[in-house]
Amino acid sequence: MIYLTRKEQFSASHCLLNPKFSQEKNFEIFGKCANPNGHGHNYEIEITLIGEVNTETGMIMDLKKLSELIEKEILEKVDHKHLNMDVNFLKGIIPTAENLAKVFFEILEPKIPFGKLYSIKLSESNNNYVEYKK
Repeated sequence: MIYLTRKEQFSASHCLLNPKFSQEKNFEIFGKCANPNGHGHNYEIEITLIGEVNTETGMIMDLKKLSELIEKEILEKVDHKHLNMDVNFLKGIIPTAENLAKVFFEILEPKIPFGKLYSIKLSESNNNYVEYKK
């Protein structure tokens, strides 16, 4: 098996809070990330496919086509947006990196035409990242 990874970036803001909690409890759990006005990140997303190399093309999937798919399905919808307010597929979801990676996986998985979606790694900063595998 071969693993193929494409990296992309986007910038977005979010606010981490649970509407069932008081403001005090949200600050206790999420700290300054519960600021009602939100805060932002320059995210890096890595999409990894697994598969066999096509003998006619030498690729699992054309990286340009993978990049176009990521752009259309994810980046156009989240880049320079407030994730809590502007992104329909995140309504009712606390936009933690963990939840974002899982939702992005669910969006992309059925749309991958070659190989299989193996994982999504999402970095909020140089110090923090999550990786979702199904």
